[in-house]
Amino acid sequence: MKKSLTGVAVAALALTTLAACGSDDDGGSDGGDGGPESADIRVWLNGTDTPQEARDWLKETFEDQNPGSTLTIEQQEWDGLVEKLTTALSSESETPDVVEIGNTQAPTFTSAGAFSPLTDELDDLGGDDLLPGFVEGATVDGETYAVPYYAGSKYIFYRKDLFEKAGLEVPTTLDEFVQAAITLKEENPKPANFSGFWFPGQDWRNGAAFVWAAGGDLATDDGGEWTGALSSPESVAGLETAQELFMQASGAPKDGNEADPWTPFCAGEVGMMSTPGWVKGLLEDPEAGCPDGFAKEVGVFAMPGADGSPAPVLLGGSDIAVAAKSANQDLAEEAVALMLSEDYQTIMAGAGLTPARTSLASLLGDDEYAAATQEAASNAKLTPAAPGWANVEGSRVLEDLFSAIAQGGDVQELATKADEQMASQLNG
Repeated sequence: MKKSLTGVAVAALALTTLAACGSDDDGGSDGGDGGPESADIRVWLNGTDTPQEARDWLKETFEDQNPGSTLTIEQQEWDGLVEKLTTALSSESETPDVVEIGNTQAPTFTSAGAFSPLTDELDDLGGDDLLPGFVEGATVDGETYAVPYYAGSKYIFYRKDLFEKAGLEVPTTLDEFVQAAITLKEENPKPANFSGFWFPGQDWRNGAAFVWAAGGDLATDDGGEWTGALSSPESVAGLETAQELFMQASGAPKDGNEADPWTPFCAGEVGMMSTPGWVKGLLEDPEAGCPDGFAKEVGVFAMPGADGSPAPVLLGGSDIAVAAKSANQDLAEEAVALMLSEDYQTIMAGAGLTPARTSLASLLGDDEYAAATQEAASNAKLTPAAPGWANVEGSRVLEDLFSAIAQGGDVQELATKADEQMASQLNG
């Protein structure tokens, strides 16, 4: 059940109080030889982004390096994660030791004292080589509380055969992209739910690109006070572009989310979709995807912006952090170090995930997927660095906004309402 905003805010305050009441030591017990006492380290990973090969490597390597200790990976779902983390991180008995959290959600939890500082370990973990925007977003008053895990700019996967059949070229401007999406929908009347551009109603993460491309924003900072910016003329123009795509180009559910995009693609229901690069691996997976089917027809390109340069798509990704209430601080930090190691990040890059360390970007390769990743990342943006941004995501105000727009609602009225809802959320 979704908590109310008030519940999330109260729990966040509880996190601050509990962290302040924690012990003053490093949380790691001495095992007699100067090292940490053996323990079972619980690592929360979210969704299916982290490939199984990486999970297996982490568990095996950690346990080899720490005899007597074990590492257990517990998979969580992104939907409802903010509320679940808020509860778990407040409890000494329930807290995981290491958590993955969306880079857009990190500022709220770092501000609330939910994570242990990693400032002293930062150089050993990668230092200046770590993705700078992610480190900045997890730093409060000079202390860094989380480090980047991976990044992933979204770019367009498209069906080459359908483009050829419809006489389409890869679009070079946003207007051309919108028209190509509409044309694909018109040229493929069956199945009825076919999408020229797959755009489920709740998908604000892709919707943000149209707001930014029009010169708008989700929220703005005025002297330390954050306010919603969705009702500005520029933002409304971008939202109207999104509504045009919802109404004329997408056959995805108007109240659906963007989970598991490979499923409709492999079912022949998608002409174009905007997804992170790791989706390639799932399309080619014999069990989850369709390696002998539509995956053979895939081409990719960076979504173009209004002026022909890459559109400002959302730079997604994750941070990893050590829970402040973990009783196994030293072992938890060792697990984090392994997750940032070259061996581990090489596995992540092989799955299409942008490595946490900038020097490892070449691991993505030099094919069209790597080129699309780098081009999309060249103009990508992060969500607003407001201290209460996790509250915005947790309240699902953006999902509700875009779903209502997808169903034909008045854009200006809906955007104004969303700004009003965010007013009490953005500043923590």
